Amino acid sequence: MSAFQPVNLNLASVEREELPVDVVVVGAGPAGLACAIRLKQALAERGRGDAAVLVLEKGEEVGYHVLSGAVMDPRGIAALFPGWRAEGFPIESEVKDDCLEVLRPGGGHLRIAGAFLPPNLKNHGNVIVSLHHVVRWMAQRAEALGVDVYAGFAAAGVLYEGDRVVGVQTRDAGIARDGRPRAQFEPGMNVRAKVTVFAEGPRGNLAKGLIRRLQLDLGRNPPSYETGVKEIWSVPAERGAALAGHVIHTIGHPLGTTGYGGGFVYGLSGSRLCLGHVVGLDHPDPRLDPHALFVQWKEHPAIRTWIEGGELLRYGAKTIPGGGYFSMPRREGDGFVLVGDAAGFLDMARLKGIHLAIESGILAADAIAGALAKGDTSEASLRAYTDGFERSPAKKELWRSRNFRAAFQAGFFAGVLDAAVQAVTGGRGLVARRRFAADHTTTRKIETSTLQKPAFGGPYAADKLTDVYRSGAVHEEDQPPHLVVREPDLCIARCTAEYGNPCQHFCPAAVYEWPHADERAARAAGGVVINAANCVHCKTCDVADPYENIEWVVPEGGGGPKYVDM
Repeated sequence: MSAFQPVNLNLASVEREELPVDVVVVGAGPAGLACAIRLKQALAERGRGDAAVLVLEKGEEVGYHVLSGAVMDPRGIAALFPGWRAEGFPIESEVKDDCLEVLRPGGGHLRIAGAFLPPNLKNHGNVIVSLHHVVRWMAQRAEALGVDVYAGFAAAGVLYEGDRVVGVQTRDAGIARDGRPRAQFEPGMNVRAKVTVFAEGPRGNLAKGLIRRLQLDLGRNPPSYETGVKEIWSVPAERGAALAGHVIHTIGHPLGTTGYGGGFVYGLSGSRLCLGHVVGLDHPDPRLDPHALFVQWKEHPAIRTWIEGGELLRYGAKTIPGGGYFSMPRREGDGFVLVGDAAGFLDMARLKGIHLAIESGILAADAIAGALAKGDTSEASLRAYTDGFERSPAKKELWRSRNFRAAFQAGFFAGVLDAAVQAVTGGRGLVARRRFAADHTTTRKIETSTLQKPAFGGPYAADKLTDVYRSGAVHEEDQPPHLVVREPDLCIARCTAEYGNPCQHFCPAAVYEWPHADERAARAAGGVVINAANCVHCKTCDVADPYENIEWVVPEGGGGPKYVDM
């Protein structure tokens, strides 16, 4: 599929349905649903229970596009639903035990547990969940309160009046690959709202443009991302029962000290294990391949022993906003707020974000309710969101880890040293405010590459296409690519020689192919081959391309992975 065709035709002459609501929430993840739920509760307390709150979700069903490591601090859900346990909140297991495994290249490993385990990795009191089930449970409660949840509706553009956000436009459906309307063409609708809540998750295509346009990141560190690759395995019953409720984190092999990242194994119910590996996208190697690292990690004897004799059930990948407090953009403006991963609510030191996403939704909802009650949804009125955040447990937690991720860009050992100092200085570390480079600027030239690919094949080392099949990814084939190469000639004229076309490596879904023997063949074939149907919506390409030449935009609503039980 060529990369050089238009993404979407929002034809000016097309008549569009207009849907007026009080508040529209873009994204049915934990942050967006928490915001909608708390908003309905708060408005009902003010006698405004009839206010129209709409949640737009691009996935075919709520939960299909939600992927998480899924060890959850219950603080957030307890704030939203004090009786959450009695109300049937879906839990896979209470955390029964936790440890850190240091994996050595030759197959050895060192286990750190008990009093020697770093405090930020202790999970006593936390629960293991399937985030898919969590958001479906939350969506049911939202709808019971009168929230409208529209799944399969992808928000493709922001509606502005000057610099004021007045809603969103959903993506056109029925546009052919060549950009012409097909017989079943349906124009997207304009959803007009007094307040728009951007809860798209990490690197949301609307939030990204909004942040750039309104300079919401002025004076902040650039955002920093990791890509996490994850599988769900069914294992023999005896082993599954023994590991249920166990939380195992790993460092070391295969990254060693060359980059930031590590792995995890979580024991689920029903003799299932959740396995994943995360790598920072500021890794300098142009052949960085998160999926290949994941396979190498699984091949380590300490990991292989957990899945031996098991069956791969599901696969997924996503980016994680790890930059921390100093990378968080301004959270509100005229007619809008940013919540959850879109606003950087994730504690990389603790490897936790679900509770912070929910808390951000609650804080935003309280501010929105007050603004609607006053009839003033300006930035000045919605600033109550940030004021509330500054007094909240979420701010206290994120402040304690404010320099954690940035310290590791100076190198693994420097990061470990600084993290130790941060633990005794309340998060300050060796430098009061660390700054770091944007991920895409850290890639080195192709001649410096040292990363090697593993041998793929067999039940424990699936290649990308086999894993993508397990993600359930499905897209309408006859539509413009939702992965746009802005300057196609740049891939041929410069990227091949300078970086070796890293898109063919860093994508964990085999979306990008570079099958050309030389520049002449590449030009004749039209450059990079984009298999957009494989996309699992992780956004790695949007982050990691060294020229920022790839843009991820939403496909037709309903397209993408199906992260059931993940």
